Amino acid sequence: MKILILGSSGFIGKSLIKDLPDSIGVSLRSNNWNERFKCADVIINLVGKAHDHKGMATQEDYYYANVALLKNIFEEYIKSKASLFIHISSLAAVEEYESIHPLDENAICYPISLYGISKRVAEEWLLNQALPEGKKLIIVRPPMVHGPGDKGNLGLLYSLISKGIPYPLASFTNSRSFISIGNFNFFIKQIIEKKEMLLSGIYHVADDESISTNDIITVIKTVTEKKVPNVSLPKFLINGLAKMGDFLPIPLNTKRLKKMTSSLLVSNKKIKNALGIQKLPFTAKEGLEITIKSFNQTK
Repeated sequence: MKILILGSSGFIGKSLIKDLPDSIGVSLRSNNWNERFKCADVIINLVGKAHDHKGMATQEDYYYANVALLKNIFEEYIKSKASLFIHISSLAAVEEYESIHPLDENAICYPISLYGISKRVAEEWLLNQALPEGKKLIIVRPPMVHGPGDKGNLGLLYSLISKGIPYPLASFTNSRSFISIGNFNFFIKQIIEKKEMLLSGIYHVADDESISTNDIITVIKTVTEKKVPNVSLPKFLINGLAKMGDFLPIPLNTKRLKKMTSSLLVSNKKIKNALGIQKLPFTAKEGLEITIKSFNQTK
């Protein structure tokens, strides 16, 4: 079985190539990239533009990377002999900041950012395409994926604690769904191996358990062996600093604060039931420990 991974230069793509023995990374920057489709059995699409925290990307930038290129890729899939197309979307296509109830695939989509909106537009376009007999389309929506090789917001928390800086947001309580790269790769492998058990459509993937930011801080302290106190600064003060960060080059702004302190839960029941998965390889805490230990080894 030949598996093509488009957009393989990123954190997730590099990890998938290591975990999928028959996979080949393909860049759309190469000449005749579509020639590779002739011998492919499975195509995994990771091509796209992620969040732009510097605020420099335009709506056209997101549309080109997340929609226009996808259309070209999917059209090549339809012409190829491949029977499975896995498109990696994002939870941002549904909700980006807060949900105290686990979001399932029937949740009303309410993307806010240019990134989230473009991911939803891409999903809608895919779902409206006619699939020839023998071909399947699986759209995967993960929350934040973390693991060795990628830091994101976890990197910011790690940087604070590893330097002995007290965590200032202990007054906020939350619960969020994440997915470790180990569990993400497991889902992808299960989709490929058991594709006959899945109907074309959208599937949410996430760790089985949610975890709070305060829990993450505890894991970081344990791994780094730092006895750093938590500081419960008044919420009004933190909110004020975050608003300043919207205009000044400081690590905290309103979007980052919301992602670090609000609750955002995801249900993975649909895909687990469809594939007969009882238990994921890693608990949320185990996956988090692997990620934080990788930060500790590369600092």
